[in-house]
Amino acid sequence: MLKKRLLQSAAVLAIGALAMTGCTNKNATNSGNDAGNSGTTTIAFVPKLQGIPYFEAMNAGGKEAAEDLGINWLYQGPTTADAAAQADIVRSFIQQKVDTLIVAPNDPDSMAPLLKQAQEAGIKVATADTDAPNSVRQVFVNQTTEENHGKALSESLMKAMGGSGEFAIVSCSETAANLNAYIDVIKKDVAANYPQGELVDLVYAGEDQAKAAAMATDLMNAHPNLKGIVGLCSAAAPGVAQAVKDAGKIGQVFTVGGGTPMAMAPYLKDGSSSASVLWDVQNLGYLTAWTGKELADDKQLQPSFDVDDKIKGVTFDAATKIELLGPPLIFTKDNVDQFKY
Repeated sequence: MLKKRLLQSAAVLAIGALAMTGCTNKNATNSGNDAGNSGTTTIAFVPKLQGIPYFEAMNAGGKEAAEDLGINWLYQGPTTADAAAQADIVRSFIQQKVDTLIVAPNDPDSMAPLLKQAQEAGIKVATADTDAPNSVRQVFVNQTTEENHGKALSESLMKAMGGSGEFAIVSCSETAANLNAYIDVIKKDVAANYPQGELVDLVYAGEDQAKAAAMATDLMNAHPNLKGIVGLCSAAAPGVAQAVKDAGKIGQVFTVGGGTPMAMAPYLKDGSSSASVLWDVQNLGYLTAWTGKELADDKQLQPSFDVDDKIKGVTFDAATKIELLGPPLIFTKDNVDQFKY
């Protein structure tokens, strides 16, 4: 298992490198037969953005599940964080009549009618990573609770800042439900527990690392007393850390975020990032594929269960239809090298 995960991690990095040079493959990747072939359950996953390390790590986990479970795993997303482009891919999977369609929506509200269309076509529907709560989705495969994740971010930043000072947030999509929930938790936690901390700005960089870096630079120029920056998603986290490094402000402006460990390792080690709050992304991808098969097989999720020896203690709330992978992981310079994705 370990050898398999290391090999997959290497593949993830290779794919991510291609994406950075604009060479992302726009076609669906799959493990198994094409959709519609008899005898093979087909699970399609549409990420917010294809080609970045985070979602390629989810894809690696999905591929691993496909091998273990004997399913057909299809993976395709837009090459920019564009809701309309994502919708076109979803429509294509509906036309292919996949068994289960799972989406991490860029715009939950505009995705909801498409999920309903898929359900009416006899396809099981779910969300993963990012929810569309006002849709017909049967399950949301959630990485962690909004409360736990938001608090881990605010506490990590305030610890680095000494509990006081001005800070800003560089988020990604303005419409991503999970990111907006994290922002709300950060605001509330700082107000309640760190009265000398002050949020002075909130900006949105899309899923664009270079744009996040540029915005962080602008924030430092606009707010001379800025002491901290949260890079909320996997693209923003390395971007804001790079901006601090380039500005020569390591030790003056502290950053935390939600970057993948291998992407964040250089910044954690040089001090331009104090902590990265995330989860095991490959396990999230594995759980996503596993859940897709459970839905296709009309199985009922239990309140608490283990998927395998790596994914234990998963919970499912039937009332909200939220499946929870587990608590967040906090990567620091001391533990980041333990994670190979």
